[in-house]
Amino acid sequence: MKDIGLKLLRTALAHPAADFRAGQWECIEGILKSQGQLVVQKTGWGKSMVYFLGTRLLRDHGKGLTLLVSPLLSLMRNQIMAANRIGILAETINSSNTDDWRAIEARLLANKVDILLISPERLANDDFRERVLQQVANRVGLFVVDEAHCISDWGHDFRPDYRRIVRVLQALPKNIPILATTATANDRVVKDVAHQLGALNVIRGPLIRETLALQNIWLPNPPARMAWLAEHLKYLPGSGIIYTLTVRDSERVTEWLKANEYNVEAYHSKVDSEAEEQGAESEKQRREQLEHRLLNNEVKALVATVALGMGFDKPDLGFVVHFQRPGSVVHYYQQVGRAGRAVDYAYGILMGGEEDKEITDFFIRSAFPPQAHVDKILGALNIADGGLSVPMMQKQLNLSYSDIQKCLKLLAVETPSPVAKIKSAWHATPVNYQMNHEKISRLCELRQAEQAQMIDYMQTKECLMVYLGRALDDKTVQACGKCANCLRRDLIPTTVNIDLANRAAIFLKRSYQSVEPRKKWPAKDIFAHYPLKGAAIGMDIMAEQGRALSLWGDAGWGHMVREDKYKIGKFRDELADGCLQMLEEWKPQPPPAWLTCIPSLTHPDLVPDFARRLAARIGIPFVPCLKKIRQNEQQKHMQNSFQQAKNLDGVFEVDQTGMPSGPVLLVDDMVDSRWTFTVAAALLRQAGCPAVLPLALALNSPRTD
Repeated sequence: MKDIGLKLLRTALAHPAADFRAGQWECIEGILKSQGQLVVQKTGWGKSMVYFLGTRLLRDHGKGLTLLVSPLLSLMRNQIMAANRIGILAETINSSNTDDWRAIEARLLANKVDILLISPERLANDDFRERVLQQVANRVGLFVVDEAHCISDWGHDFRPDYRRIVRVLQALPKNIPILATTATANDRVVKDVAHQLGALNVIRGPLIRETLALQNIWLPNPPARMAWLAEHLKYLPGSGIIYTLTVRDSERVTEWLKANEYNVEAYHSKVDSEAEEQGAESEKQRREQLEHRLLNNEVKALVATVALGMGFDKPDLGFVVHFQRPGSVVHYYQQVGRAGRAVDYAYGILMGGEEDKEITDFFIRSAFPPQAHVDKILGALNIADGGLSVPMMQKQLNLSYSDIQKCLKLLAVETPSPVAKIKSAWHATPVNYQMNHEKISRLCELRQAEQAQMIDYMQTKECLMVYLGRALDDKTVQACGKCANCLRRDLIPTTVNIDLANRAAIFLKRSYQSVEPRKKWPAKDIFAHYPLKGAAIGMDIMAEQGRALSLWGDAGWGHMVREDKYKIGKFRDELADGCLQMLEEWKPQPPPAWLTCIPSLTHPDLVPDFARRLAARIGIPFVPCLKKIRQNEQQKHMQNSFQQAKNLDGVFEVDQTGMPSGPVLLVDDMVDSRWTFTVAAALLRQAGCPAVLPLALALNSPRTD
């Protein structure tokens, strides 16, 4: 049997001299013996080949199809091509092939599909479970859970939808072999996964990456790290990945490196896996194109968020650089392990800065919805006649789209669940639900401990590979002899060119942000006090495209804006000079003839004082014709578009006495949802202003809705 398996392996890999890696055949043999297995092996070991070869051999012996649950469907194209070479018929049911669903289902029922790939989110679809899963449940020959650490609450990448897998297994015949695979699980996670999936034989391999040379570099501020990249990236071999913690840094580092003549692209996604399931086809196509360019060495690097993480396989990747420190050793190992799979030498460079902890703390705080959000949603559902859709909840509750979805996803996978979805509406069930605050507290404490461990890793003097292996409970790890600590010297210089750092600082100060005009109201007839009707915002009352000087609190101008607003109480002249320079580069059309600002009753002098000084620099009059006639909740407390727009109803009026003719520059300190600019612009346009050009000192992080 092993000889047949080896022949299939060589055909799949198109490599006549290929051989099984240590432990691979033993795992396949376990599948053939119907043994449940949890395989913990390093990235690049070949876990996908285990279940593809296992499927082929099972099918040859008349067994049923393989059901593979994975969050990585969009990153499995290479593996599926390898499976096709050994005659495995693989199909997937997802949002990108809806036209093919009926034909795929017919092939499933006719036993003409060898392996069906689905995402964990697909298990949440009632129609899929009833029309497909129940029909093939008795003919499943192998059940595979890829990236199995996602099942565990204690894993670095827990996903609520993975909880549904346990329920699916309960509905399948008990003698079906289960294969769970992961590259990133310590003892705590392994124990939890094995407990949830049943009695599994745990197979763990060594995690050390012999070809990977590691180095840590502490550079506190972003300009220094950007300068280091611009100076040293060209010396790193081949092509690679530069990881950032946020989308904004992915885009900004990409722009900087392009300005320094590097062929790089930003890779990130603002749609999660659930949104993909609902049909973000253009987004997936964009990512596929970028992956293809990296695979073919058509770019020096992709500057990526964690969107390019699990499952991406480029054996000859020459380097992975982290622009910021990840939140845990497990995250770091999983990402840096993309490099050096099939080359003799590859670099893993970890940079750290002052903003890392603030970003990671935000991720920890926002990982779980607060009890107040859960109570609001359950309270609304309990009194709703006929249930509520998510848009209906947004109108009733001051919660963002993402907060509502986060709560519903958490509640839907509880057993028993306090909510049920019928078509597009959510309903309350008779379950008295309380969040497990003790468990959430323990998880947050764990995440903080993991972050502290990463800080310690940045500072350790011992072998870096040994540190990673020990943190992942690898008992076999030994000194690598390749890292900067083992060699007691830098692999890549840590020096920063002062001129480049100064250029990077200037670049950040000129990273102006576009403020796009809103084109639709959140709902028809949303305003009771303004004559603003209909769903669309007409061109006759719409704002022009605007600009923001900075990102709130960011390197460049952003930290200055935050400090001036909350510590000093006055915006410094340097910010006015920066806005003047931005206007000179922006060259808005039509050019503004006068300037006004968004008024505030809480801080009546802060923005008008700045606007007056900016108008003087531009050489146009400042006319405070926009008046605030009623105090309202601060916009930053409004969590979705409906609440943000509704909160502005009847708040402003325009004093047309002495109002100049011509286009106006409308100034505010902060822009977040853009609804304040949108409503104020509509009122100014109705008062006779031919064009309104929004200008803000800072753009806050964009909301998901």
